[in-house]
Amino acid sequence: MKYLSTILVMPLLGAVTLFMAGSVVLSARDLGQWASNDPSVSKWFRSLMMPDNPTISCCGGSDAYFADVFETDGDRYVAIVTDTRDDEPLGRHHVELGTRILVPNAKLKVDSGNPTGHGVIFLSSSDTVFCYVAPGGI
Repeated sequence: MKYLSTILVMPLLGAVTLFMAGSVVLSARDLGQWASNDPSVSKWFRSLMMPDNPTISCCGGSDAYFADVFETDGDRYVAIVTDTRDDEPLGRHHVELGTRILVPNAKLKVDSGNPTGHGVIFLSSSDTVFCYVAPGGI
């Protein structure tokens, strides 16, 4: 009987694990705020994956803040928020203009180009850095 319950429980645990892993990967929010963007820019946002965990999205436009200015602190970047866009239509929490955010080296995205013309920092609602793409060209 114990063997039979193990056989029944293992597939269920596997299904729950896959569901939870899928929900982590799908955590990026798309509230339609990028629908009017150039399709290549929208595609770029959707394709960004965390440099330290390439199976997880950097998140989307609702987690993105322009950070066109940065400083260095030793070997680390400090992104400075320069985004003056209204937060509500983007579905994001407010981060004050000029806020300095220390970017962990593992969150610096250098392999994806940048079609926005802006530095972009992706933040959680508690201001944890998901990714940072420095300003630059394509």
